[in-house]
Parts: sequence; C-alpha cells; structure tokens
Amino acid sequence: MRPFTRTIIELFDGKRRYLIPLYQRQYAWKVTPQLELLWEDIQRAAAKLEAESMLAAPHFMGAIVISQVKTFGKQVQAFEVIDGQQRLTTFQLLLTALRDVAVSHSPEYADEVAKYIFNDGVMEQTEVERFKLWPSLTDRASFIGVVDPEDKSDAATFRLDDEQGVVRPSVAAHAFFKDRIEKHVRPNGEYDAFRMEKLFEALRVGLAAVSIELEGGDDAQTIFETLNSRGVDLTASDLMRNFIFQRAKGLGQTKGSLNVDRLYQKFWLPLDGWFWKEGDTRGRQTKSRLDWLLVDHLTMKKAETVSVDDLFESYRRWVLDLTPFPSIEAELESIAASAAVHRRLSDQSADDPLGSFGRFAKAFDVSTAMPLVLYLASESGMDEGELSDALSLIESFIVRRDICGLTTANYNRFFVDMIAKLRADGQVSVDRVHQLLSASQADAIRFPTDSEWKAQWLGRDQYKGSRQPRLRYLFEALEHQKRTDRSEIIAIRSDLTLEHIMPQKWRENWPIPGFDHIPDGEVNPDQVARELERDSVINKLGNLTLLTHKLNAQVSNGAFSTKMPAVKAHTALALNRDLHQYDGWDEKTITHRGTALFDAACSIWPSPMIAEQNNQRAGADNAALTEQADAAE
Repeated sequence: MRPFTRTIIELFDGKRRYLIPLYQRQYAWKVTPQLELLWEDIQRAAAKLEAESMLAAPHFMGAIVISQVKTFGKQVQAFEVIDGQQRLTTFQLLLTALRDVAVSHSPEYADEVAKYIFNDGVMEQTEVERFKLWPSLTDRASFIGVVDPEDKSDAATFRLDDEQGVVRPSVAAHAFFKDRIEKHVRPNGEYDAFRMEKLFEALRVGLAAVSIELEGGDDAQTIFETLNSRGVDLTASDLMRNFIFQRAKGLGQTKGSLNVDRLYQKFWLPLDGWFWKEGDTRGRQTKSRLDWLLVDHLTMKKAETVSVDDLFESYRRWVLDLTPFPSIEAELESIAASAAVHRRLSDQSADDPLGSFGRFAKAFDVSTAMPLVLYLASESGMDEGELSDALSLIESFIVRRDICGLTTANYNRFFVDMIAKLRADGQVSVDRVHQLLSASQADAIRFPTDSEWKAQWLGRDQYKGSRQPRLRYLFEALEHQKRTDRSEIIAIRSDLTLEHIMPQKWRENWPIPGFDHIPDGEVNPDQVARELERDSVINKLGNLTLLTHKLNAQVSNGAFSTKMPAVKAHTALALNRDLHQYDGWDEKTITHRGTALFDAACSIWPSPMIAEQNNQRAGADNAALTEQADAAE
C-alpha cells in the first residue's frame, strides 16, 4: 500500500472519481460532535493564516483508504473507497457549501471551488462521471440534491420506500456548513473578502489527510477495521456487511457504477431501510433489528449460541474456517431468506402463522426461540400448514412452562440443540418437532403434561404486574377460541386491560357471608381461615378477565351488585358473556371458571407426546435409518 499526504483540495484535484460501494454504511456524520469538530479545525487553520499568513504544517484529519478501479477508454480515473467515505463525503459537502456562499459574494471563488466538486472534459458517462464523489445509492439522491439541485436524473430522485420525509444527514451537513461559512465571512454583517481568501487557503494547505492507495496483496477488510475512527462506531452488522462485500470486490464498473453495487442492491439494500435500524431490546441489551436478525441467522446456521457482542468475529471465523457457501451470492441469499422470516415475525399479521408467533414471542419475551423458528421457516422444507402446527407446539411448550413457573434459563441451548437434531434428520416433520419438545423430563426443559399444567393453572397465582402482556395474550387467545367455537371470529381492536373480577381490595365491598355479626376487634378463627382462602384465589386465572380501559376504571373495586351487571351488560367479549351463568362470585365459582378456561386452553395449546408415543416414534425412526443403510449397501 502507498500512503500520500493530501490536503482537502488535493484530494479532489485533477480528473478523478471516488466511488463509495453500496455495501458501506450510509453517511452518518452529525452536527454534534463530528461536524462541529471539523469546523473548529477549519476555523483554527484559517485564523492562523489570517494572523501569520502561513502554517508550519497542515493539520492531520485522519486516513482514507482507496483502491484503484480499472478504467478503459474515456472513463475517468476511479477509486473504490475502502475507508474514509464519511470524511470524503463531508469534504465535498463542505466545498459545496463554500461554493454556494461564494456565489453571492465572490463568484470567482465559486468557480474555483467548483473545479474540486465536478470533473469536466471528455468522459464516457458524463451524467455520472462529472461528480468527483459518487455516493452509495442510499445517499446518492440527497447528495446530488445539494451538489447539483438542477439534476433531474433517476439517481437524483431515488428514495427508499420507508424514508419519505426523512431529512438525510448530507442535507443537514450542507446546511450546517453553509450557515457557519456565511457567519465566518460576514463577522459583522458585512462581507469580508480577506476571510473568504484565508478560509479557502485553509482548505488548500491547512488541512490534510493520509490517502492510502491499496495494492494487489493488501487486505482491505483488516485495514478498514483498523483505521475506521473519529465518529460513528461500527456496528456488528456494519462489519459483517463490509466483510461479505469485500470478498466480492474486483468486479469492475459498468456505466460509471461499481458492479458489486448490483449484488448489494439486490440483497442488502432492503436491510438499509429505517425498519432495520430501529432499536429492539432483548433482556437488558438494545441493538438494531438488523443486529438481532444476524444473531438469529448465525445461531441458526451454526446450531450454536451466538452472543451479539461476538457476532462479527463469530461470523468471520465460521465463514473463513468452514466456507459454508459456494458463492457470495448464495451467502447473501441465505441472509435475505432469514430477513424475510424476521419481517413476517415483526409484522405480527394475524393471518400469517409467523406473524401470530411474532406477537406471541413479543408478549412472552422469548427471542431465544427465533433461531429455531428461522430454521423451520426457511430451511426445513415445511409447507405453511406444517409450519403453523410446529409453531403451535413451540408456543404450547413455552406457555405451559410459563404457567407452571418453570425456568426459561435453558431455552437458548435447548432450541439450538433442536436445530442440530432436526438438521441431522434430513427431513423435518411436525411429529419430530413434537417428539423433541417432549423428550426430556428434567425440570429445565420438560414439556408439562395436562395434569401438571391443570394443577398449576388452578393452584398457582398468575397475576403480577410484569406478567400483564403474557396474561393479556393468554386471555385474547382464549377469547378467539371461544368465538371460533361459536363461529364468531372477529378481530379484537379495543384497548383491553386485565381486570380482577373479585377485586384485590375485596374486603371493602365483597364481605364474606356469615361474619357480619363479629364485633370489631375480635378475632374469629373461622373468619381468618375464610379470608386466607379468599386471598389465595384472587390472583388465579379463574378470577381474571379482559375489559376495556374505560369500563375497568368505572367498576374496578365496585361491589358485586354493581360490578357484575356492568361487566355483563357492557362487553361483547365471549369471556364475559360466560359470566351470566354465575349468580354469585366466590372461591368455588373462581375455581369452576378456572377449570372451564383450562378446558378451552387445552384446545389451543397441545399437550406433549406421552412416553409411549415417543418410544414408538423413536423405534420408527431407527427402523427407517436401518432401511436406508441396507439400501445403501
């Protein structure tokens, strides 16, 4: 590699182009701190020149790594930007702002600066090659919009679907520099030509970067990771993207754009939208949706747990050590397939089995199941009906364990092991998923049977503030099941909240019959026993229901005589219409309703295979393997 020290002006001197590959992250420098720091450096150099007319040495602005692209005929000399696109883009926006200010005050400087923004003369593709800097597709339109507002080409009007109305960083950067330059050359409201002269001189001689030009044997990815600095930290997905596309380099250019861009545009461009940039929290860590997608994708591929903090290194070692893909295109196709599954999970459409599972996973906070879901949806060969059945089994496994109060600590390892076993089988079936979920009797990973589940459903307190999303999901599922039984399938659109039928503060308006005559201050053992019995059922599932927030607020702690008629009269939910069968409400009716709800739950969340079924299935699998071995011989 060959290093050169070049000032900001020298970087763009002569007929040359810098091409930013699509696989690099988008332009991301912000006013605070990156642009403000740069402007401080510029002002410092200009002030030095104003005071002393010379500088001992230029101020160092970091490194830029480029690799020359082969050009032919009339094509302008071009360089692929390996690292430094944030600086190069910022320098161009700075020069554009200087040009725009100079137009009103010193047109000769505007004409001079334009030489470092545009190429002129003979070119093969003038509409593209005239730009000294050619940003990636996601930044191109906003960049052209400030550099040449009159440009009406397709490149100047391209927008990502989910970026309508978004102010791009390049537009904000241009506005920032234009404002600062205007104030700099008009310190007292009057234009100062001397300050304009020294400002331009500061860019010409006062600020420099090291331009590193790579040669044939240089490792571009290692250099990129080592030198990327000053500003926006690289995410794991940034590093992975560059690692993948650096291995696809050397494809040349067509019509002024890098050929590797086409590969990027087909597979990675959709992942550069704002949807994938949004933060998502798992446990105590918040990362972008894209980072979590890639964690789940790699976990699924390796059938090993992967930490988000170790994502990039894990991916790089896996690819370099095992070469799991025949081509970069196949590698990208695999990520795109996982992204399509993740998007369906995130959309949470009730008509899509993956969407329904996504809503469940969000309520129960079980992202640990996502790698297994990715495998079933993208690699198992299951059709939509089989996938729906398999997801129902996974959901049932998690719901039953949750109601029984069993740990989630081993889910990560358990679901990953299932991927390895299913992949080893070669052909995946719903029965095999059922068998693997049901295989263990250990507390850490067992699939609760109906008898255990019923005992915990009726006997264990389920209501806690932190569990409300789970319980709401549970009761909405029960509501849908009851409506399905009555052919009344509807979408629940109301803002529903959980409510205790007998309130938690039941002593105020729900006295226990038979103890009204006990004088205040006296302790009756029977009364105490009955109160403890009542306290023990308050937070059971049989005493919970769904109400609209408004109705909940009205009747929350009301007496039975006012609360129950209001609940029965003002709700269309099947869950609450069932309450008409009860003339009173006490410990026995709570248990009775809990049992009825459990019976409905059993039709939603299937039970595990019993041991005999598991043994029969294992025998059939062994017989099939023996037949295959005999046939091979």
